[in-house]
This record gives sequence, C-alpha cells and structure tokens, in this order.
Amino acid sequence: MKVLLINGSPHQAGCTFTALQEVANTLNKNGIETEIYQIGMKPVSGCIACGKCREIGKCVFDDGVNQLGARLDEFDGIILGSPVYYAGPSGQICSFCDRLFFSNSSKMAGKLAASVVSCRRGGATAAFDRLNKYFTIVNMQVVGSQYWNMVHGFTPDDVRKDKEGLQTMRTLGANMAWLLKCIELGKKQGITKPVYEPVTLTNFIN
Repeated sequence: MKVLLINGSPHQAGCTFTALQEVANTLNKNGIETEIYQIGMKPVSGCIACGKCREIGKCVFDDGVNQLGARLDEFDGIILGSPVYYAGPSGQICSFCDRLFFSNSSKMAGKLAASVVSCRRGGATAAFDRLNKYFTIVNMQVVGSQYWNMVHGFTPDDVRKDKEGLQTMRTLGANMAWLLKCIELGKKQGITKPVYEPVTLTNFIN
C-alpha cells in the first residue's frame, strides 16, 4: 500500500513539506509506503478546456501532470498539501490538480484522500475546503482527523512548534493507515468497489 503526497508549495522543504512529512512519517510507522511529489517553482499551465484528454488519455501539456497520471495505479491514497495564498491554495497546485483530476478522474475512484494546508495566521479553512472539492467529485473517500488539517507558522521551525497542528497530521496519518488496511482486508474477503452508474449530466436549463 502506498500514499502519494503532493506538495503544492514552491518551497521544497518549507512549512507545507514539514506538515506532509509528519503525515508521511506516521504512515511509514504503520507500514504504508509514501512518496512526496514536489510540484516545484516552474510555471504550471492551467486547464484550457480543450477536451483532448478525453481523446488521447492524457493532458496536451506534457509535464508532471502526465507523469503522475501514468502512475496513479501505484497509489492507494492521495494527500494534497498547499500553503495558503489569499485564503486559497497556491496557484500551482490548483492548476496542477485541475488537469490531473480532470484527465484521470476514472483512476481516482476508490482511493483515500486528504488535504493539508499551512498558513501564517488565517485563511486555512477556505483553502482546505477548496482542496477537498477535488476528492468528492471523483468518488474518493476523504479521511478526517481530530481537527481540520492545518498547521500554523511563518517558517518550518514555527510549524515544528505547532504541537496541535503536528498532532493533527499524525492523527490523519494514523486514520489513513487504518482505513487502507481495512480496505485491503475487505478485498481479501471479496468486497469490491462499487459499480457506478453511467454519469448523468444536467444543467439548470434542462
């Protein structure tokens, strides 16, 4: 079993990474493999709604989105991490996930999911809510913790002093590890994922 943690901060070892690493450490202690993927500092193209991914099976912008998309079957869970910018996630992770989730929605179903946000002071719950919306539209199961998954601090050292925030990360890791093991046991007992109906799309006109 393996969990992918996506770091949406441009800083490779900053506050968001510190939070994600705390989750990863707990997952590892519970026998779950982890991989932290760094989006990085390069510009990330947003979705241009061309629809080509429905034809060719991947995004027309061939970058980390396609690299991860091709590997999604390796992972049983996905955790998104982001700093808070103006009460929202970073532009990089929003552009990245808009394309990753749209071009790979069928691969997301049944995986466990969670988001983690890091802020100096405020805006964390709005950013947290934004990230969670990626999961609940593609049949992913969101894992909770003892509080909303946020840490506070201006530097990684500040975050390491946020005792409640780091405990929330560890609880999240423990909950995800437990649920992954429950799902694995269920598979061995013959319990399979739901068979979904074909999606019915409507609008407010008809």
